[in-house]
Amino acid sequence: MAGKKGQKKRVWSDEEKRTICAQARVSGVSVAQVARRYAMNTNLIHKWLRDPRFVSEEHVADLSVPEDATFLPIEIAGIAPAPTAPIAPTPSTGSVTAQRVDITLSDGRRILVEGPTALSAIVAMVSGLAR
Repeated sequence: MAGKKGQKKRVWSDEEKRTICAQARVSGVSVAQVARRYAMNTNLIHKWLRDPRFVSEEHVADLSVPEDATFLPIEIAGIAPAPTAPIAPTPSTGSVTAQRVDITLSDGRRILVEGPTALSAIVAMVSGLAR
């Protein structure tokens, strides 16, 4: 996507990026307000806010690990996989049909059923193939 004719891409120094990020982090100030102030897109400011290089010094202190932080031991009990139940036909209140059913199997083969077909017949066919 091209910009407006005659406009050049602005290059922001790291210090300018830190200043803009600090302004966007002020309580009560939105990123959109800061973006309008500098005539720039909010997405660019959000990108800088996620970048650890542009975190201000006071925010770096907030990210430090407390001295009394420790890892706690945990134990994970074995979980047995849930048994898979065969597909059971469900009683339907009416006949449901499909005009086209396209099934791709795990080995890459395809089953294509075209024309009005009862879905119960397709379920029976798939359950037969699964055996």
